[in-house]
Amino acid sequence: MSGKTKNNQSKSLSRRKFIGTVGTATAAFTIIPRHVLGGPGYSSPSDMLNIAGIGVGGRGASNIRAICDPEAVTEPQRIQYEDVKSTPPRSSGTAVGERLPVKLANIYALCDVDEVRASSIFRGYPKAKVYKDFRQMLEKEKSIDAVVISTPDHVHAVASMMAIRIGKHVYCEKPLTHTVYEARALAKAAKEAKVVTQMGNQGMAYDANRQLREWLWDGAIGQVREVHAWSNRPIWPQGIERPKDTPPVPSTLNWDLWLGPAPNRPYNPAYVPFSWRGWFDFGSGAIGDEAIHNLAPVFTSLKLTAPTRIQGSSSPLFPETFPLASLLHFEFPARGKMPPVTVHWYDGGLMPQRPGELDEDAVNGVYSTEVPDWDKANGVIFVGDKGKLLSRGEGTRTLRFLPASRIKDYKEPPQTLPRSIGHHKEWIEAIKGNGTTESDFSFAGPLTETCQLGNVCLRLGGKPIEWDSENFKITNNEDANRLLHFEYRDGWSLQK
Repeated sequence: MSGKTKNNQSKSLSRRKFIGTVGTATAAFTIIPRHVLGGPGYSSPSDMLNIAGIGVGGRGASNIRAICDPEAVTEPQRIQYEDVKSTPPRSSGTAVGERLPVKLANIYALCDVDEVRASSIFRGYPKAKVYKDFRQMLEKEKSIDAVVISTPDHVHAVASMMAIRIGKHVYCEKPLTHTVYEARALAKAAKEAKVVTQMGNQGMAYDANRQLREWLWDGAIGQVREVHAWSNRPIWPQGIERPKDTPPVPSTLNWDLWLGPAPNRPYNPAYVPFSWRGWFDFGSGAIGDEAIHNLAPVFTSLKLTAPTRIQGSSSPLFPETFPLASLLHFEFPARGKMPPVTVHWYDGGLMPQRPGELDEDAVNGVYSTEVPDWDKANGVIFVGDKGKLLSRGEGTRTLRFLPASRIKDYKEPPQTLPRSIGHHKEWIEAIKGNGTTESDFSFAGPLTETCQLGNVCLRLGGKPIEWDSENFKITNNEDANRLLHFEYRDGWSLQK
């Protein structure tokens, strides 16, 4: 592996200085060099992978820090627990919410089109090579082993595909891609290239996520034929028209590179740095942001692949943005001994009917504190012919029977699935040949296809679409197939 560094353990601790901050505008923090501490979050310098980050402001900053703590800490995020697990790692002298410093790999290069938004990450890794165009970075930096992609959705596929084509391992934020076609293409390319991949739905690392599978496969609530999943998204503007004003592009932002393969349009702060999620050209709405989290445990526990029919409804449609609220129904065929199942998705304040079992729990004094806020944020209800399970949080943080009293009569099965070493660490270790990733592109591809097919349905006004996955075609609406992908701007392609 490239990027090996000298082991400095022979140096005297008394001569080792704490690493200070860079710049005077940020708070001061110091950390001890990781090689002094050793421990579970540390790999020896001789075993270091070279990681490149593409899109390192916002969510990208968290992904980079989860792999390697900054050399010069410029923000208090150092003490946040970022590599998702059921509970933060604890050690003597650390408080709840803190973690030991981590260096799973070497941050070799960083790329972002906005030098201000990414400035804290650039300062935190002063040895990393800095770029604005990921294409130039990947072409020039031959020592890169793997890339972490945290751009807006519309750039995910072109960046991931270029990295895959040149043999780089890829971690890409959710949703895996912006279109149905891109999801199928990336999954195929990753399989052919035999690179290690991971999509950033971090809830796949929760212990409760894996316990859910063990319970359902054990028949805890019998056969599941109905699932209800929801989110409080969107928390950004949707259901709006395109802005008419054309303010100047900030001098620190390369707007042409930010647009990437998307159709050309004037810059406006209505799109960046956060609200791009609500626009057809850049984001994937509430479904791409949260269904990709909440439906992941549904896919794994019920062994889903592709839906055969989708229909729905929503608040009023707008030409360029997703609706404020939507309801979708995904029909999946039988899988082996598992019966057909319908998955209902709700967002924008829409919710399934409140389970009466919650009131039963309140009367009995069980989990009464959870009853008032059961309908907030994210959740999934699995409806079986012998009971119900309520999953809460992105990708199942907590799991409980409805009613809760059923747990007294249920004998939990033995643990059969390994618990996670950490979402990001799984990817790093898999690259080294140690284990596998829980959300590789062979799983993330079909999951993303389903979510983006939901968006296709919404753009058609919720009219039913019949999906032939094997032939990659909507069979009951020929014109709808144009929404499976979009034409890239000149200079952008999935083939390079």
